[in-house]
Amino acid sequence: MSDDSTLRLHSIVLAALRQAGPQPLVGGLRYWSQGLAPEPDTTQEGFRDRLLGGYAGHPLVELWRRAVTAWDFAQSPPWSAAGPCTDARRTDIYALLALDDETRKVLTELVPVAVADAPTVISTEFTPWYTPAAQQSRNWYWPAYERVLERKGWNAAALAALDEATDRVVERLANPATPAIYQSKGLVVGHVQSGKTANFTGVIAKAIDSGYRLVIVLAGTLNLLRQQTQRRLDMELIGRENILRGGDETESDYADDPEWHRDGFLAHGGLPSVLGAFDIVRMTTRDNDYKRLLQGITALEFEKQEPALPLHDPRNVHRSAARLMVVKKNKTVLTKLLKDLQKIRTPLAEIPVIIIDDESDQASVNTSDPRKLREGKAERTAINGLVSSLLALLPRSQYVGYTATPFANVFIDPSDTADIFPKDFIVSLPAPAGYMGVRAFHDLDSGVPWQERTYANSQGKAHVRDIPPTAEEEDTDTLQQALDAFVLSAAIKLYREQNDPRGLSYPHHTMLVHESVRTVDHRALAERLTGLWHASGYMGPTGHARLRTLFDTDFAPVSAARADGFATPADFAEVAPHIGAACIRIGGDENPVLVVNSDKDIEQGTADFDKRSLWKILVGGAKLSRGFTVEGLTISYYRRTTTQADTLMQMGRWFGFRKGYRDLVRLYISRGESYGKKEIDLYDAFEAVCRDEESFRAELKRYAPLIDGKPQVTPAQVPPLVAQHLPWLKPTSANKMYNAELIEIRSPGTWIEPAAYPGGAPPVRRNAARWRPLLDDLGGADQLFTNPPDSSSALVRRFPARTSVVGHSRLVGVLEGLEWSRPDLFQPHLTYLKQLDGTLAKVEDWLLIAPQLVARDRFEATLLGSPPLSLAQRSRAPYSESFARVTGYEHRVAAERLINEAGSAGALVPPLRGVALLYAVLDITGDRPPIHDVVSDGVADPSRVIMAFALLPPKSAIDTQRRLVHFRAKVSALRDAPIVDVLSTHAER
Repeated sequence: MSDDSTLRLHSIVLAALRQAGPQPLVGGLRYWSQGLAPEPDTTQEGFRDRLLGGYAGHPLVELWRRAVTAWDFAQSPPWSAAGPCTDARRTDIYALLALDDETRKVLTELVPVAVADAPTVISTEFTPWYTPAAQQSRNWYWPAYERVLERKGWNAAALAALDEATDRVVERLANPATPAIYQSKGLVVGHVQSGKTANFTGVIAKAIDSGYRLVIVLAGTLNLLRQQTQRRLDMELIGRENILRGGDETESDYADDPEWHRDGFLAHGGLPSVLGAFDIVRMTTRDNDYKRLLQGITALEFEKQEPALPLHDPRNVHRSAARLMVVKKNKTVLTKLLKDLQKIRTPLAEIPVIIIDDESDQASVNTSDPRKLREGKAERTAINGLVSSLLALLPRSQYVGYTATPFANVFIDPSDTADIFPKDFIVSLPAPAGYMGVRAFHDLDSGVPWQERTYANSQGKAHVRDIPPTAEEEDTDTLQQALDAFVLSAAIKLYREQNDPRGLSYPHHTMLVHESVRTVDHRALAERLTGLWHASGYMGPTGHARLRTLFDTDFAPVSAARADGFATPADFAEVAPHIGAACIRIGGDENPVLVVNSDKDIEQGTADFDKRSLWKILVGGAKLSRGFTVEGLTISYYRRTTTQADTLMQMGRWFGFRKGYRDLVRLYISRGESYGKKEIDLYDAFEAVCRDEESFRAELKRYAPLIDGKPQVTPAQVPPLVAQHLPWLKPTSANKMYNAELIEIRSPGTWIEPAAYPGGAPPVRRNAARWRPLLDDLGGADQLFTNPPDSSSALVRRFPARTSVVGHSRLVGVLEGLEWSRPDLFQPHLTYLKQLDGTLAKVEDWLLIAPQLVARDRFEATLLGSPPLSLAQRSRAPYSESFARVTGYEHRVAAERLINEAGSAGALVPPLRGVALLYAVLDITGDRPPIHDVVSDGVADPSRVIMAFALLPPKSAIDTQRRLVHFRAKVSALRDAPIVDVLSTHAER
């Protein structure tokens, strides 16, 4: 049997199995091979031989890689109860295919089980309609988009992950071909610079394949963002034929785009409607936002094959062309669109519409928060009104917002929930493979002491460089070093282009300097940078001497640890020949710096990554802080601050994909900078906000599993969960309140770590007095805890601790008497703990561990006559009243190990015992008094020592229902409303 016929047969079989799921392979091969000539080999031995004769990239191998990986990623398929991307799932796949052991071994070697996280979904119940059969029957634009991504280098695992993530969104939209009208609203939470556009492009492709015929993409508030999104959709989804519509190539709005002439745009092979599919009609172009159609209003008219039937009827909707527009969130533009829609003859109630709102936390939300209205942004409420009008005008419209900040206003500030609050679903996307996010720049939960951190085991040490807290004019040395890093990394990229066997190419190489939102500051900074560039002497011995030192002390050791196999110069002599070429590419036109702070900059093409290769230093403010993708970003110099957590996150332009130069990325960021009367460490502020984000995502993931087929948490119940992390974020209006009241959080085998400790002296003293009886039990000899080496360090970690065993009722008695700055934040945990007396589950006692510090500069003191305790120094997180984290990494690891080993031979903890970590904490935030003012002669002032704790209940501390969270609605008649009027609450009560 020839390779061609083998590939054809397996393609037919796998196409059938894609819809039904894996089934016996040999039977399928025999059935579909009937009538084929020459006589096919349908045995497993023949299949193995073909696979073993293949290679990476061989069509048969890739065909099976796509199929098996898609089954690996499938969420809750009817044919397997195992989780996605697990060995158990792969075992089920092989069993259903009825493969023998030898074939399983060969296939596993060629297609290893993908290691990936699935998207987290918080959703109301919905009626399934987007089935494999429905997808298979009308697939055109999604397979075309898959081919585009495959051509761009996406592997099978990445494609399968995108396929599953977009399915989770589309299946929760209303069926576009059903008579019933339902308007779903949802939110997709990605990561900053992590490929949200790829996700919503996939959602649009699947939605229009399914029957949605009007697509409205709200693409930010700036022209450059709208243009960027329009080009991406035109290139990867709409395609050349739909763009040209029979016109000449030179008439395209992309005639000046290099990718248009390099066949970078999708080609369908003909007009889709001629090939048996349907066309997409563009209502906007790259350079033109939506304009009034006037006499051309017919462009918005939807044709019907059966005029007597509504457009959404299957006999019409699947034979009609789709309309797609990418519009700016601008009052004038949206007003034009609303007026035109009201003029068309097609009844608006018949049109299946999907509205994609990119950067949905910006402008779309109705807010009266004065912080959001500074700098002339009062239009936000107007935009919200227009988006609301659009939803009201189009009854079959489905709204999907996209954001990278999970604390966006649609979560925390939904004052007008009838508009765009995600009432139906929230999808949290995992960070994609190869993405450099917060964990690429911060050592979150690192178990390695600072003095032992290296370029290999510390992200911060490898990629982050401090800008000292100095006045701007005194900061020339650090800015010069950042500029040197930009030139040196450019030279190393050119070295790799010549010497790396993978054929690397770096069309863009950029440095971002971000200090202010004021345009006058941008011009001054650009002049300063230009002057510094021309005085740097990169072509002479002085400049080379600085670059040599930077290479030897910074880039060479970091690349040695993190180059990931990419070609790396052995010494500076191998880099030096490329420095001149790098300088010419950056500043050969005498203009190494570009200011990006008005649309005019982009319209002139000065910072257009689509039209030319760009090796430049970019200076800007708001335009560079949201949505705009800075291609090739390698060096970031960042000294700007903000008082808003979500704005801070959006400024993280250094997050993203850095293929082939990850080891060269550097972030220069200010530490301990003074802004007016407020001193903020920007690096720590980023870490604090990112911790909150990660914690929130983890919380959603924890509550996402269904219980008896029903959700534990619905989107309407999410706002109180956000408030757990950022208690200062509340509904805007004084007369509004969250309707969902969190009454219980169950945490079997999961940490309970309170955050809202009081700051005033009287409650701190009273809390210390309530802990006092348990502190006496800690008077015995220290116990030594040992943690084995982890992935970040080969060293064994040990720490001493004072310990005691405390009865459950005794510990709960102490916890019940504690005072909090926000009692409602701990009460749901206390409700759970009180039920562990046998009501819900049984916990007999707790191992109380008070870790003792071993550092030479440690402080010990007694508290109200207690045994001596180590005093832990902690500061509250920026933008929050809470401590970033009280517990130590090594202490958490030891406690988790005790719980995981509970009940085994020789274990310290029996099955019904929990673990509690207890700390005497000195709050050193801001202008707190020095430690010597708190401790005198070994005695601590109890009004200044916060007794902080974390609890780890045993894994058995749950009932058979296994529900983890309980809510109640304050106004039961409005159960699905996330925000209610206080007056309504009083009226019901």
